[in-house]
Amino acid sequence: MSNHQQIQAAFGTLSQAFAPLKCLIVAPRKGSFSFTLVDEHGIACHSERLYPEQYNRAEPLQAVIDRTRQSLTA
Repeated sequence: MSNHQQIQAAFGTLSQAFAPLKCLIVAPRKGSFSFTLVDEHGIACHSERLYPEQYNRAEPLQAVIDRTRQSLTA
């Protein structure tokens, strides 16, 4: 799977995990990308850069999701 396909798959996973927040991919660059979660008012709630080792397998991506959920509820 190419980097672009892996990023698209990770984006789908992140979008589903954080619905109803909107998940935006920003600044894809050299295999990494930033994702930003935006609420219904257009206010950014969380932003983070992910690197291939964080999104190309299920376990590290799930760890990012879990950590992000904790930060959103804190």
